[in-house]
Order: sequence, then C-alpha cells, then structure tokens
Amino acid sequence: MHLLLLGRGKTGSLVADVARRRKHEVRVLGAAENLHASTLSRESLRNIDVVIDFTTPIAVLENIQACVSAGKNMVVGTTGWYGELNRIRELVEKSGTGFLYGPNFSIGINLFFEIARSAAPALQHEYFGQIFERHHAQKKDAPSGTALTLQNVIRDASGAKLEIVSFREGDVVGMHEVVFDSANDTIYLCHDSKSRGGFAEGAVRTAEWLAGKKGFFEFKDVWREL
Repeated sequence: MHLLLLGRGKTGSLVADVARRRKHEVRVLGAAENLHASTLSRESLRNIDVVIDFTTPIAVLENIQACVSAGKNMVVGTTGWYGELNRIRELVEKSGTGFLYGPNFSIGINLFFEIARSAAPALQHEYFGQIFERHHAQKKDAPSGTALTLQNVIRDASGAKLEIVSFREGDVVGMHEVVFDSANDTIYLCHDSKSRGGFAEGAVRTAEWLAGKKGFFEFKDVWREL
C-alpha cells in the first residue's frame, strides 16, 4: 500500500519504520510541512491508500477534514479532539470514506480495558476507585485519551465516574493504573507500556485492515480481527 504518515514524533517515526518493514511505501509529513493541512489536497493524495495521523490535538481536526474531503481513508491515533467526534462521524458518513480512530492501538491496553470492565462492579460493593495515568513530559493532552476511555469503560460497567489523576514526567511511554480501595482490601490494576512498538504495530495493521473499507470505526471494536 501507499501510506501517508502525518507526524514526525516518536510514535510516528516508529509507525513509518513498521510500515516499511511490512513492505509498504511510506511518505511522511511533519508539522512544518503541513501547516493548517495545506499539503492535503485531493491531487497530492491521489495515490495514497490510507493516511495515518499521529500529530497534535491542534492539528488533527484540520487534517481529518482535509483527508476525508479528499475521499481518503484515515487512521487517527492522535487524541484530544473527541469533543468533535459526532461532527467528524457525520463528515465521514457523508463522504463515504473509511475512518478508524483509537486512543491506543496496543493489543495489551485493549485487554486491560476488558479486565477493568470485569472489575468495575466492585464499585457497587463499597469500593472507592481512582485512575492514575503517567506519560512523557512532552505529551500535550491531559488526561490521556486512553485514561478517558478507561474512565468510560468503568462508568459503563458500574455507573461510577472515577477521578483521573495525570502525571507528565521524563520519558514515560505510558502507564495506566486503576485502584479499587475498600475498608478490607485494595485491588490494583496496571498497564505499563515498555515501548511505543505496540502502538506502531497496531496502527499499521489497522491501516491494512481499513484499506478499501467504508464506515466509521473505533479500534476497540476491531482489534480482535487483527
């Protein structure tokens, strides 16, 4: 496939490496080369099969609008824009393109969501809960998209909305913890990413899955197929 990767950050660079290793042609655009999505015209995207976005909350909405308007399928790993989710869904559905987003393309974190969902009913039995998330100091959004998804998973399973405590420090790849505490015991659940490799592998495999498809998808709904 011919892929366009938006973003030259740490995760984006790994995505490009994984894609090339999987025999795809990859073009990469950084922020300075694509101000306000200026490079994303229908003509410039003519030979692109799927666009993958790992940019910033500020840039991502313009990128999405430009790519979808150009009729290109898109995988978005950038977070911090979910307040516009309904508007983007309508745009994708009207355009007839394929679009898939997710706060985290790691298989492990999606298993973690399922574990948290199973444990969430503890909150109906005199347990108190909190979510803690840690990321590198350069991460723009807080709480993380993964932490917000975790919060929603637990709320849907228990009816309780847990507080999220965020830390931005050093070069932490990503750690998410859920603590359920009661007078009698404490339950600790933790997912600690050792590298960004799992994110990159998942993003590329998602782009392969999305090629030629139409519709609006979330990674949590398709990861088992991968």
